[in-house]
Amino acid sequence: MDEQIRDAFGRLHAGAELKEYTRASLDRARRGRRRPVAYLAAAAACLVLLLVGLGGYRFYMTPTTVLSIDINPSLELGINRFDKVVTVQAWNEDGQALADSLELKFLDYQDALERLVASQSIADRLAAGELLSITVAGEDEIQCGRLLAGAEACTAGQENVQCHHGDEEELEEAHHAGLSLGKYRAFLELQALDPTVTAEDVAGLTMRQIMDWIAALESGAATAGESPTGNRAGNAAGQGNSQGGHGHHHGWSEHE
Repeated sequence: MDEQIRDAFGRLHAGAELKEYTRASLDRARRGRRRPVAYLAAAAACLVLLLVGLGGYRFYMTPTTVLSIDINPSLELGINRFDKVVTVQAWNEDGQALADSLELKFLDYQDALERLVASQSIADRLAAGELLSITVAGEDEIQCGRLLAGAEACTAGQENVQCHHGDEEELEEAHHAGLSLGKYRAFLELQALDPTVTAEDVAGLTMRQIMDWIAALESGAATAGESPTGNRAGNAAGQGNSQGGHGHHHGWSEHE
């Protein structure tokens, strides 16, 4: 009798151990299945964060408006939707030298303009009677209007400064012609008076020289087919990076 009872309890004990072993095995199997899912979820979350980060970076770094700064130097500032400078593009050697001498990226556009106007390069040229043109163009007309007003405020009291509003079509045409927007608009004005003028003729000229050329044509002091100096190629090549060789000055201090 005692032996039978011990056998029965032994079978019960063995059954309990088997159940515990089975339960532990199932738990391990379930945990094993959950781990890949957890890893995949974590990897997916990291990927989403990366994509959001890259998208946000592109969103911030995409210019929505361009400020063309032309006096010779000529350069363009790409302004994002937050009014910050995100690109700086030089259109001639003087423009590249000026861009290299100043830290303009990520500044508020007004701070960048103030830094440019106060730079030795532009201050000396303005003092010598050169003409500074600031042209605003972009896809957001509200932002363009705000930046134009800001440019006018930054240069208020400065002589020989003009502020203009351009458009995206002109900007694209200017770049196709190899010119900054501000210089391209002056070129179109000149070409309307002398259809033989090409973009290459004005590429190396200062804004003052272009406007003097326009004035000479309007007054009859120059005729179509020649520059005020009488040597178009020499004018463009010989005076492109200098302050000299000006004709008459008008002392413009206009904001359009």
